[in-house]
Amino acid sequence: MNLEILTPDHSLWKGEIDLVQLPGADGSFEILNNHAPLIAVLKKGKIKIITSDKNKEFVEIKGGIIEVLNNIIIILAE
Repeated sequence: MNLEILTPDHSLWKGEIDLVQLPGADGSFEILNNHAPLIAVLKKGKIKIITSDKNKEFVEIKGGIIEVLNNIIIILAE
């Protein structure tokens, strides 16, 4: 899967991933390969990223929106 985390100013993160865990407005959730199309609201918290080479990375956001479509994940974050 491809993940890109964007802010109004710049790109925070971009790359190939196996899993992403997100702070959803209604609770935490994960996206795995071949996930159904999705648009959701995110709240303040940490995004946990498991990269294709199994490394863990964390990105702090103040909120945002996620779109998942055809194994491409785009997060518009504050």
